[in-house]
Amino acid sequence: MRACLLWLASAALAVAGWAPALPGWKYEFPRDHGNHPDFKTEWWYFTGNLAAEDGREFGYQLTFFRQGVRPPGDELLPKSRFVTSHIKFAHFTVSDLRDKKFHFFQKLSRGAYGEAGFADGDRLAWIDNWQMKRKPGGGFLISATADGASINLDLTEAKAPVIHGKDGVSQKSTGEGRGSHYYSLPSLRTTGTVNNLPVAGKSWFDHEWASNQLGEDQVGWDWISLHLDDGSELMLFQLRKKDGTRDEHSSGTLVGADGSATPIGINDFTLDPVEFWTSTATGGKYPIAWRIAIPGRELELDLRAAMLDQELRLKPIVYWEGAVRVSGKSRGTPVTGKGYLEMTGYAGKIVGMQPGQ
Repeated sequence: MRACLLWLASAALAVAGWAPALPGWKYEFPRDHGNHPDFKTEWWYFTGNLAAEDGREFGYQLTFFRQGVRPPGDELLPKSRFVTSHIKFAHFTVSDLRDKKFHFFQKLSRGAYGEAGFADGDRLAWIDNWQMKRKPGGGFLISATADGASINLDLTEAKAPVIHGKDGVSQKSTGEGRGSHYYSLPSLRTTGTVNNLPVAGKSWFDHEWASNQLGEDQVGWDWISLHLDDGSELMLFQLRKKDGTRDEHSSGTLVGADGSATPIGINDFTLDPVEFWTSTATGGKYPIAWRIAIPGRELELDLRAAMLDQELRLKPIVYWEGAVRVSGKSRGTPVTGKGYLEMTGYAGKIVGMQPGQ
């Protein structure tokens, strides 16, 4: 589910003129790495854990969002570079795990003069000097620079795209169209620089597009992506309800070392918090340690934040997203790993995501 800000600012389900995410979508690559302007909301999302030669470790996130404001074919307003059909915004973070520093930034743009946009040849998304480009033959080049933080990374596909959900749709709540088209590149070999230091490691790429919203009783979600040292990857998300239970549409995917993908349904896994951290800035109380179990796959993991304060305090939303470490057993064999955790709805309401907002 992407990770960040799923359905942000989607004020009504199946808004007139926007395409809903329905079963039957036929994914095609590299086409689907690009823009899907018929859908109201879309994001391209990178996270990774990287290390320098001296062992210094970093986590990073770079996400580009497209939020539709005028559906395709809407010609009611005059044509002008200042009359936009889509708002462009992006989030960029660097977690310096040695120095315990978390850098987070946001950019928002109309893109009136081409300073932001989507689908310009191999350049898939950009805002000023933050950008992602598709490489010939597969993979991406991504870069971003802000006050005190920078990335310049080359990402190469180690596994084929993994499709989440059923029949082309990752369902998020009950009802037709209440889902997204969602795939991942779960294993991207990564080299380049973070804060001008040469680094190497692994990244995860998520891409989703939809025209939907949360149900009235959903208040947030917990999302996890993991690279395990046995060559497998795991994505899980659970949608939390007002009564404290998790929604039936919580799910995930386990990717084998050979690239095979196994769907994980709500009854196949448990994701239980075991330790909390409270933000002094917002009062948000976040689970920063979790116990994961997938009995049918004989997988048990203990997950912990690599650094406590990885909270993005942005307007109009606050959420926690950062690097994590895991250890446990897979079919009785010890396993460790690294990944990313995203948690929303712990520091106030999720703006613009419930009916009537």
